[in-house]
Amino acid sequence: MRTKIITVTIIAIHFLNCLSLFSQEQEQMIKYLRVKFQSYLETVPWEEILVHSDREEYIAGEDLWFNLYLIDRQSLKPSSESKIAYFELLNFENRPIIQKRIFLNKGFGPGQLQLPDTLSSGIYTIRAYTNWMKNFLPGNCFSKDIKVFNALNNGKFKQKLITGKSENEGKTESGNFLKKGSGISLVTKYLGSAGLEIVITANEKFISENSNLIYLFVQTHGIIDHISAQMIKGNITRTVIPVESLTEGVTQITVFDSKGKPLCEKYTYIQGGKRINISLSCADSSGTREKISVNLESINGILKSLDSGNLSISVTPVVNEMYSSDMNDYLVFGTEFGQNILNRSLKERINDTTFEFIDSLLENAASKWIIWQEILSDSLPDFKYEAEKEDHFLYGRLIEDEHSYPVPSEPVIMCIPGKKAEFQYDDTNNEGNFKFHIHIDGDIKDLIIMPHDINKNQRIILESSFPDQFPKSEISVDSSRKSIPQYIEDWSVNYQVNKIYGVTASGSPVKQAYLPVKPVRFYGKPDIELILSDYVSLPEMEEVFFELLPHVSLKKKSSNYEILITDRVDDKRSELTPDLFLDGVKIKDPAIIADLDPSTVDKIEVIKEKYVTGNYFFPGIVNVITKAADFSSIQLPDYMIRLPYRPVDPVLSYVLPDYSTPLMKDNTIPDFRNTIYWNPSLKPDKEGKITAEFWTSDVVARYEINVQGIGPGGEIISTRKLFTVK
Repeated sequence: MRTKIITVTIIAIHFLNCLSLFSQEQEQMIKYLRVKFQSYLETVPWEEILVHSDREEYIAGEDLWFNLYLIDRQSLKPSSESKIAYFELLNFENRPIIQKRIFLNKGFGPGQLQLPDTLSSGIYTIRAYTNWMKNFLPGNCFSKDIKVFNALNNGKFKQKLITGKSENEGKTESGNFLKKGSGISLVTKYLGSAGLEIVITANEKFISENSNLIYLFVQTHGIIDHISAQMIKGNITRTVIPVESLTEGVTQITVFDSKGKPLCEKYTYIQGGKRINISLSCADSSGTREKISVNLESINGILKSLDSGNLSISVTPVVNEMYSSDMNDYLVFGTEFGQNILNRSLKERINDTTFEFIDSLLENAASKWIIWQEILSDSLPDFKYEAEKEDHFLYGRLIEDEHSYPVPSEPVIMCIPGKKAEFQYDDTNNEGNFKFHIHIDGDIKDLIIMPHDINKNQRIILESSFPDQFPKSEISVDSSRKSIPQYIEDWSVNYQVNKIYGVTASGSPVKQAYLPVKPVRFYGKPDIELILSDYVSLPEMEEVFFELLPHVSLKKKSSNYEILITDRVDDKRSELTPDLFLDGVKIKDPAIIADLDPSTVDKIEVIKEKYVTGNYFFPGIVNVITKAADFSSIQLPDYMIRLPYRPVDPVLSYVLPDYSTPLMKDNTIPDFRNTIYWNPSLKPDKEGKITAEFWTSDVVARYEINVQGIGPGGEIISTRKLFTVK
């Protein structure tokens, strides 16, 4: 009897040990998937940009007003990770017509551009992205088609047909993938307040090979909603995820086998409540040249927490009653799943559609961000383009001139002429690429870039900050379009009248919140600072060095010149051949300094000893600074590139007419604005209320007030209202 008890006890202990080991293996696998996923998100964050433009139809020559919203895809909150957005207007062939760099402050940035009056009638595309988003072009960027009409040009209306590869083509897996022969599949059913039901079907072979074990991973735009080990009971296993555990948006459900390999996945949409109920009130009708007051209020006081730039408003003529997407609709899919889903399929607001309809849109969708084959790989991707959080980046490539081979591990130099020497260098990588940091502001900077070794046969190629990566397209001419719509004829007349009378909505540049910066000498305080105005004038630079600069000599040697720094170290004479600078620009030939007229020189700064910045070595420094300090006293050497460069473009303000006095209201200059109000930075008062005031024009029409924005916590703000000018 005792023997039997011992045997049963041993078996029980063995069983419990096996169960414990089995449980530990499951916990380790769950931890492995979670850590891999989170590490990937840290390395590969995903940014979204939304553009709220004042209209979607324009007359050639008009201003296009817009506001940019930069959003972190994971949190869906405004992002401060990038301070510059790249904005482009593309033609029918998806080639850029206008390109601008727009400053972003806390994730928001107003913009404006004037459409060329020579544009042909047709469909154009506006697109926007950040430097980080360049790593994923052409898919990961905001893209929206607009119509431009030129009534003075009788050419046909040109459209574009996108051709070539689709956004998802070329991926390892796409759509709701199912590995062939995996023996498993899944379907989902949204149960409303009861949650999301996941039904997994597996065949006997799969169940046997995986010991009845699978792993279930549920995530929504980078937020893990659920991860668990699931024991398969029979051919069909049902799991319900509580609704409170689910995040609003497109949810990805992935099934892994017992070894942690992804087998199948499905996307579904979970509706939430982040849209904020905003009340918009104003008069339903008004006369011409009358003031309209638009009042915005929220029940929960969310408007009180908004910064300037969180909210933009446009007031434009109503041309049709068709659906146009808003902030909430865009963020559901974003660029992660491709805007084609949104642009081609939705006829009403997403929150007004059915679960089944959205699921049908997602049937063949695939995330371009959350790709398990990349997440589970042994090495995370290495990206060329970094987020421009502090500085703007200027990229280039150093090549061997004759054969265009890349030159690796070679310094490239950038200097900015001025009273304070600004110097940067970057060592090229294996592909010959280099990168310079430029302070973000609206000032034009005089950049001078050169190879470190000018005696080698090398050439610098600077890279445009607007990469040449566009979807392929073909032009389609709409031959059935016999006439331009009447409202476009009216808009064209309005534009021409305003042009004749010199009426424009473009004002002075908007003041931007750039971080201040003061130029600082890269070598700090010089050992010698000679100010020539403190001394008697001398006719030649050789005499200046001989008479006024102790330990520094400028002498002619044969047909050349040399500059030396001499000193005594341990009773031994020491000589250094310093690096030479003129107005803060590194030069090689001492004759350039020798040929200067001393009357044009302001001062000379000297570092008498060896100096190192980073890994760049200077055997002493002599910097001759002219009174102009603009490096214009000599002809630019062939090995240098001189580039006037503005990191971000200025943005003009929208100017409103003021008809508050009888004199202004009764003036005879016509007011035919097509956009009668635009404000990219609505500001709340202390009580959290927002009031926007503007004057109507002379155009009798029906108008739409369109307010779009996003709160600091990712709250969606979107509301519209119609009113009539009689």
